[in-house]
Amino acid sequence: MIQVLVYNTDGAEAGRIPVDEDWFGGCVNMDILRLAVRRHEANQRQGTVATRSRSMVEGSTRKIFAQKHTGRARAGTVRSPKRRGGGVTFAKVPRDFGLAMPRKMRRAALDSALLARMRDAELVVLDGLSLQQPKTRIVARALKAIGVERSCTLALPGQDDVLYKSARNIPRVRVRRLADLNAYDVLWPNRVVFTRPAFEAMLEARKN
Repeated sequence: MIQVLVYNTDGAEAGRIPVDEDWFGGCVNMDILRLAVRRHEANQRQGTVATRSRSMVEGSTRKIFAQKHTGRARAGTVRSPKRRGGGVTFAKVPRDFGLAMPRKMRRAALDSALLARMRDAELVVLDGLSLQQPKTRIVARALKAIGVERSCTLALPGQDDVLYKSARNIPRVRVRRLADLNAYDVLWPNRVVFTRPAFEAMLEARKN
């Protein structure tokens, strides 16, 4: 049984939430985590690189001078990669680097990432974080109070425009809805912070 720390916005400990490791698979599967991170980083690649091959560059295809009796090395078209302005030998073409991963594997990877962070006490719950209007200063102060000094993923239970606008300008802080959270979002930062409603909703889903 893991005890997840709960803090208030002033940085004081406000309790602990017991979490059964079996709700998250009982063990950390490093192989699935590696695949999930590789998939996420591959899917971030644009793949829009493009260069022209010898068939794409402009120029005649006629032989530029006779094969023999010139004393020069034999040559063909001006489009040859050996000539200035010619095409690229192995021209790069746009491609999709994206990798697929079954839904159950993505869920298992997320569970393993969350379990690893909870075991290392790098996942905490922030209670009482509610705003009426966007205030970056208040969110930044609350994160600093609970020890977030470098990078952080802030998990919200659903679409909350006020909290999103309040935290999106803070350097190295990612704001994610619970439904959009993936293994990379959990493994990337130094600290993972859940709002209390988000953490309770996640536990309720895992119990069922």
